[in-house]
Amino acid sequence: MVRGVIPRQPTKTGRPKALRSLPRTTQAHSAPHPILSERRKGSVGSKKKAIKAPRAFNPVAPQRVGKILKRLDALYPSVTCALTHRNAWELLVATILSAQSTDTNVNRVTPGLFAKYPTLENFAALSPEQLEPDVRSTGFFRNKSKSVVGAAKKIVSEFGGEVPCEMDQLLTLPGVARKTANVVLGTWFGKAVGVVVDTHVTRVSRRLELTPNTDAVKIERDLTNIIPQDRWIVFSHQLIWHGRKLCMARSPRCADCPLENLCHAADKTWSTVEIHQNAKP
Repeated sequence: MVRGVIPRQPTKTGRPKALRSLPRTTQAHSAPHPILSERRKGSVGSKKKAIKAPRAFNPVAPQRVGKILKRLDALYPSVTCALTHRNAWELLVATILSAQSTDTNVNRVTPGLFAKYPTLENFAALSPEQLEPDVRSTGFFRNKSKSVVGAAKKIVSEFGGEVPCEMDQLLTLPGVARKTANVVLGTWFGKAVGVVVDTHVTRVSRRLELTPNTDAVKIERDLTNIIPQDRWIVFSHQLIWHGRKLCMARSPRCADCPLENLCHAADKTWSTVEIHQNAKP
């Protein structure tokens, strides 16, 4: 029998006894067990830091919104309403006429219109049918004529011939919804009561994922929650100008847009960042 080796002994159950432990010197030089090694690495006392999962994208994070505002300031530092006007009444009329039309088209119509009817009282003395030929080219001219004449009559009879400067009062005028009221209050009276939401603002804000909504009132609520109030007026104008110049409905000029790497819109024409399928106008 070789010295140092003990043969297996039978047991009462018939199963062989386990071999005695090897000498310590043999265990010390043996290779570490892979499973035990992995367990030791993940033990409580391990100093190794766990890998953190990447943070979820937050489109309305203050840091991202701040970058968007800063770049809009650089692009459009001193923009204002594109509708030609000399007073609150002319701005109100021009805004009513701009529905479903372009500012350029309205600006072609209003000089002759205000030359023909120079005062608010002149409009109040008209019937809608008399005004229709003068505003026909802006589209939906029958409804617009009723709104303009109706607003003039109400301002003369209830507000002393002065366009009201409060939201709740403006909303009582025919043809005036929050968009029109915000234009007049922000542009003429300098009151940041809300954000103007037109087709351009809707399109751009949805592409930038500043809102998931399509309803104008809900979009305005979302924007006023993330944009500082002292920026509401200029922000509206900046998004409108951006929608006209770069972020058009069809074939937006993404390659020329300074906001490109902050935008993940699904309908981008060129992109350096990941596309988000829910970011649609």
